[in-house]
Amino acid sequence: MWTSYFPNLCTLIFIQQTPAEPYLDGFITALVGMGYRPGTIQRYLRSAAHLSYWQRVRARSLVDLQAADIDEFKEHLRACECERFTRVNDYDLRGACAFLRYLQESRVIPAVEQATSGPTMAPLFLQFCEWMRRHHGLRDTTLNTYRRTIVDVLQTLGSNPQEFAIADLRAFVLDRASRHGRSQARVVITALRAFIRFLVAQGQCRLGLDAAIPSIGGWRLSALPRYLPAADVERVLAACDPATVTGARDRAILLLLARLGLRASDIYALRLGDIDWGQATVQVMGKSRRMVRLPLPQQVGDAIAHYLATARPAVSSHHLFLRVASPVGPFPTNSTAVSAIVKSAIHRAGVSAPAHGAHLLRHSAATALLAEGASLESIAVLLRHRSLDTTAHYAKVDVKLLRELAQPWPEVWPC
Repeated sequence: MWTSYFPNLCTLIFIQQTPAEPYLDGFITALVGMGYRPGTIQRYLRSAAHLSYWQRVRARSLVDLQAADIDEFKEHLRACECERFTRVNDYDLRGACAFLRYLQESRVIPAVEQATSGPTMAPLFLQFCEWMRRHHGLRDTTLNTYRRTIVDVLQTLGSNPQEFAIADLRAFVLDRASRHGRSQARVVITALRAFIRFLVAQGQCRLGLDAAIPSIGGWRLSALPRYLPAADVERVLAACDPATVTGARDRAILLLLARLGLRASDIYALRLGDIDWGQATVQVMGKSRRMVRLPLPQQVGDAIAHYLATARPAVSSHHLFLRVASPVGPFPTNSTAVSAIVKSAIHRAGVSAPAHGAHLLRHSAATALLAEGASLESIAVLLRHRSLDTTAHYAKVDVKLLRELAQPWPEVWPC
């Protein structure tokens, strides 16, 4: 199989004599499965042969290859004079890393233990994560947001919760909150309060200590939701070209955000099996791991079907939406990739938007439904709000209706 990538007979014979040759066909299968194109695969095969050739020159076996050797190979590339490997570029190092991963996954060489990368997490934090997943259904993205605050408080106040004092907790909150804006300060307080409540529930600190954590001043739901008018939403949707691979994927994602009000995390979590084509529904796992089935509008279903038929790479991943660039796979677990798709579409459409994240289209969907006469109860069901007070936030954008409700101020002429 690998020989078809090298039409030059001399190059083919040379690579055939390198220690990497027995593993190249399997390496190709792995690269094809990740969506790599033939040109990149050829470069990675050459890199794998180069790495094995260099390893042999050093009188070392390929099965002894380690991550540290890749760092040495990087230094070698800067002054490489190996026979038939004189054309050195970025593909050599990326291909070497990919070949090392393939050999580890194929158990040709032992995999590197994950504990060697990055600092070890505090046992208390790991116990907190497991407890929050089990009892509150928190996702790893939320726990990762909490991690910085919790690790910080353990390093600042010590790893023994029995010694936590009210004054120390208050001082920690005031110091950390003063370094950020209101939104990030609330994240610090929320993370710390959740951690202290976990410790109380486990009997590892004093009862009622969570009440000592101060709150950030402000009125709940006081700000107006940021949204796009319906005409601008249509312009953003039209900015995606469904004839291209990226355009077909992005249009399906934007329609799910704009018509069903999905969150960015919902887009990442969608699997192929979540769509019931017979019943025209889509299954969404929301916050606290609540599973909900939502109706799939015709326009949205058509866009997803078009993406699956013409643009989605043929890989083994069960995620509905995948990256276009190699290695093909699901989006990162955070929301930045989906928000970047929204931001790019807004820019192409030439729309002036108050925000550029994925939540902008969720807000736009709610306000559009309200303008069309939908009840707050039906909007709450679509957006999967636990409290109707949260949905009532959108009622403030109906300025026409608010003017009808507003009463004239005594002794003041109406506007």
